[in-house]
Amino acid sequence: MQWTKVLGLGLGAAALLGLGIILGHFAIPKKANSPAPQDLDLEILETVMEQLDAHRIRENLRELSREPHLASSPRDEDLVQLLLQRWKDPESGLDSAEASTYEVLLSFPSQEQPNVVDIVGPTGGIIHSCHRTEENVTGEQGGPDVVQPYAAYAPSGTPQAVNAAKHGIAGVLVYTDPADINDGLSSPDETFPNSWYLPPSGVERGSYYEYFGDPLTPYLPAVPSSFRVDLANVSGFPPIPTQPIGFQDARDLLCNLNGTLAPATWQGALGCHYRLGPGFRADGDFPADSQVNVSVYNRLELRNSSNVLGIIRGAVEPDRYVLYGNHRDSWVHGAVDPSSGTAILLELSRVLGTLLKKGTWRPRRSIVFASWGAEEFGLIGSTEFTEEFFNKLQERTVAYINVDISVFANATLRVQGTPPVQSVVFSATKEIRSPGPGDLSIYDNWIRYFNRSSPVYGLVPSLGSLGAGSDYAPFIHFLGISSMDIAYTYDRSKTSARIYPTYHTAFDTFDYVDKFLDPGFSSHQAVARTAGSVILRLSDSFFLPLKVSDYSETLRSFLQAAQQDLGALLEQHSISLGPLVTAVEKFEAEAAALGQRISTLQKGSPDPLQVRMLNDQLMLLERTFLNPRAFPEERYYSHVLWAPRTGSVVTFPGLSNACSRARDTASGSEAWAEVQRQLSIVVTALEGAAATLRPVADL
Repeated sequence: MQWTKVLGLGLGAAALLGLGIILGHFAIPKKANSPAPQDLDLEILETVMEQLDAHRIRENLRELSREPHLASSPRDEDLVQLLLQRWKDPESGLDSAEASTYEVLLSFPSQEQPNVVDIVGPTGGIIHSCHRTEENVTGEQGGPDVVQPYAAYAPSGTPQAVNAAKHGIAGVLVYTDPADINDGLSSPDETFPNSWYLPPSGVERGSYYEYFGDPLTPYLPAVPSSFRVDLANVSGFPPIPTQPIGFQDARDLLCNLNGTLAPATWQGALGCHYRLGPGFRADGDFPADSQVNVSVYNRLELRNSSNVLGIIRGAVEPDRYVLYGNHRDSWVHGAVDPSSGTAILLELSRVLGTLLKKGTWRPRRSIVFASWGAEEFGLIGSTEFTEEFFNKLQERTVAYINVDISVFANATLRVQGTPPVQSVVFSATKEIRSPGPGDLSIYDNWIRYFNRSSPVYGLVPSLGSLGAGSDYAPFIHFLGISSMDIAYTYDRSKTSARIYPTYHTAFDTFDYVDKFLDPGFSSHQAVARTAGSVILRLSDSFFLPLKVSDYSETLRSFLQAAQQDLGALLEQHSISLGPLVTAVEKFEAEAAALGQRISTLQKGSPDPLQVRMLNDQLMLLERTFLNPRAFPEERYYSHVLWAPRTGSVVTFPGLSNACSRARDTASGSEAWAEVQRQLSIVVTALEGAAATLRPVADL
């Protein structure tokens, strides 16, 4: 793609700043001798691509994953200092770096009373105990800083039963079946360290908190001045004791259960037929009237957790921010999750920082690198940041780029994001060579694994939608900022694993990555180049490379699903989709018209203020889809297109969910009133979006 340098932009931008644009929280006064690039410089882009070094990424990962770094632990704080040191380096550092601390509620197992799962015989004696720790197969699973497997935020208690109490479930045991993670393989010689599969003793830790953010300060930053909910009134915690176990221990329990066969969809790969109980088999390994005793001693603690921010000030538009982030904390060593992403974060910031310190380059817009704290407990660091700087971020953030687990596996790129980021990702990946043999671009390799047929572009790689699995969640759902998540992943034809097998276990180590996931770190380098190209295109391009017309395909798809799968039902209750049809058509027309205006301006020498206004329309479109009252039952979810969908129809989530609940109720019920309300919410959002895309003088 050819990019045209526009002369005179520096003067226009300086005049604009002189009119009184307020510099943002991250803006630093501009030095008189700072270079002021006017548009994306392809030579700089090529330099960055060449300098991103796979070996350096590998060494970053070795250091980051050397020790366990659970949120708020001493090693977590050591990594805070490591990031600050790198970002303040005189030769490769950034303009500034700072750490901010929040006091948040975390959950830990008791060190004095470990959580235990025992089988108790008829006389009360323990006849079998599940493993309390994972097998120390590489010498890294048995250290003092390896946290015992547990379910964060699950309450303490000592329920006793086989599979259910007489009057309800007393406690929950959770395990990862080898059918879901190991392609059915379960013997020690088939698993790590002999392959990438999870050993039988492996236990997936995790947070069982329903929401995200600090549990005591919903919608408020966890700073000293903020109101905190009384602990007795906190919602979102599991109601009963819960404990994860390995599939080796799960086999001992499930393969000895009595009762009727579990449904076919519940069967797994433990080598037996799963049954529902009650009680144990008379011919099994335990007496038939034995009980399972679960003792959970988790405790809640207020802890300090830090975010680290590194800032490169924009030369022309310092009050427009391109954010790039990943969390820092892990359950144990966390080589894949999250350190594979942090290793890339450090390498990207080193390359850009070196160019900055040499005076070779400064971006047009500000770039903010972020290392979030306490993500594993519920996206806490990123959520507190968005709460503290809500208005500023909404007004000034161009996009948020998330690279958490950068490499799940080494087959192909996988990108999740909102439709406007599709074009910038496609442009970036078409110019970067894919790892491995052959001469394919990342784009061409990607399309072989994940593709869709677009009515506009033909066959293209498919972008996944964003849920709430990483730190992009508060940016898209709460702030309405165009977001993306970038990673390399599996060949789905070769594995059925829902995620890399050692996820959240003590086996997620540097050697696991180095030997099985990405030998040579070429996939890490590919992700770094993709993310780096996207950052430069968003921060340096005169016209923002966000294509809002790509939302039209999503809206048209949602509309067609509503018409085909809900239309007849809605007609029965005198609800018309006509206003929705009109709203979608309005959006399509305005998006196309805006694209045409941009195309026309790109052919000339437009006034920088004109471009700034157009860029703001592109940047702010995502915000128009927010309605904080649309989903009162949800916390932080306000995006009417990407909120959680529980209904089976793949359409606007509020409409789908409301129709699912109302389907079997009578006309005139509250449930059908909610359907009408949700339809109105979507129509209003789409009309507002269309209005945002019109010429700014057209009120």
